[in-house]
Amino acid sequence: MELKQLSSRDVGSRSEAAAYLAEALQGLYSGDPTPAPHPGGRQAGLTRLRVFNVGAYQARRNDVGPTAGASVLSPYLRHGCITLPEARRDAVEKIGSDRAYKFIQELAWRQFWQLQRERIGDRALNQDLETPKVPLGDGAVPDEVEAGETGLNCMDTSVRSLKENGYLFNHARMWMAAYLVHHRKVSWQAGAQFFYRYLLDGDPASNSLSWQWVASTFSHKPYFFNRENVEKYSRDPATGETYCTHCNAAKNHTCPFDASYATLGKRLFGPSYDNDNGYQRTGGDSKSGGSRGVAPRGSSQRR
Repeated sequence: MELKQLSSRDVGSRSEAAAYLAEALQGLYSGDPTPAPHPGGRQAGLTRLRVFNVGAYQARRNDVGPTAGASVLSPYLRHGCITLPEARRDAVEKIGSDRAYKFIQELAWRQFWQLQRERIGDRALNQDLETPKVPLGDGAVPDEVEAGETGLNCMDTSVRSLKENGYLFNHARMWMAAYLVHHRKVSWQAGAQFFYRYLLDGDPASNSLSWQWVASTFSHKPYFFNRENVEKYSRDPATGETYCTHCNAAKNHTCPFDASYATLGKRLFGPSYDNDNGYQRTGGDSKSGGSRGVAPRGSSQRR
C-alpha cells in the first residue's frame, strides 16, 4: 500500500486516519496498532504551547506526580509540528527571558544534542564517546522490566506510562536509565533502544546521548538516584502519597534505592568510588564480571 500525505479532508476522523496508517505501516511495528493518546499535528502543537504554564516550569519541572510542570512539547518539537524558536518566543512573551531562563536552557540542551549528533555522527547512537568512569555491563533489558513487573513501583509505573502513553517525564527517564544501567547492568545501547521503541518524542540524538550521560560515557561521572529523591519528586501534595507509598519493595525493606548517595555509590561502583568526584582508580584491573573498564578520575570534562 502506497503511503500518502493525509489532510483533514482525506479522512473523516482520527480513528480512520489511524486505521489507514496501521495498514500502510504494517510490518513496521509490533503488537496492536494503538493511536497516541495526544493528537498530533501543528495545530495541536500550537495549542499545547499556548496552554503551557511556563511560569511554573522551573519550580515543578522535576516532578513526576500530579503537579508535574513538564511542557510535554517534546513530541511536537521532535516531529517538526512546532520549532525551538517558536517555543522560546512564546515563553519570553509570556513571562520574560529572565523568568523563562530554565525552560530556554532546556530548549538549548535539545539543540545541543542535535549539534553533537551532527558533529559525531552515528557513533553517538551506538558507541561510547568517552571511556566510562565506572564499571558498566552489557546486558539486555530484563523481561520483568519490559513487562513492568519488577516489584519497584517507580520503575513499573514508568514502564506502563512508556507503553501506554509513549511518554515519560524527564526525571522518570533518568531514574529508569540509572536503574537499568547501574543496578541491572544493562548496556546503555539496549536501554536507549527500549525507550526508542515506545517514545512519541523518540529522537536518536537526545535519547542516546542522554543514556550516555547517565552511563558516564558522555559525562564526568555517572548519574544515579536514591529513594529520598523519588519520594520528593513523586509526592502528591493532596494526599502526601508517593511512588513509594504502595511499593512492595519499600514495604518489605528491599528497595535498592533506600540509602544515602555515598552508600549507593560504593555499593554500585565499589569502595573506591568518591561520590563528589566520581570514580578513582586505586590500581589493578578495573574490569570484572563482564563490565567495561573505567577511566581515572578527571579524564572527562564536565559538561
